[in-house]
Amino acid sequence: MKDDVWKRDEIASPCVKLCVVHPEERICVGCYRTIDEISQWSKLSHEERAAVMAELPARAPRLQKRRGGRLARLER
Repeated sequence: MKDDVWKRDEIASPCVKLCVVHPEERICVGCYRTIDEISQWSKLSHEERAAVMAELPARAPRLQKRRGGRLARLER
């Protein structure tokens, strides 16, 4: 018996386990998704996930660099 059921061709989540929503931009500082995108991720189609993934790099500059915080501690 094969496990083809568990080998889906899905786009992986961009989550980097740094889940903090920026207070002004309202996007996650780790993956750059909105709360709605995060909560709906498992329900999105392959095409919808691909569209979100394509937008994420352009969102990164919207977040101002912060000093310290959890990310700085993780990088040490």
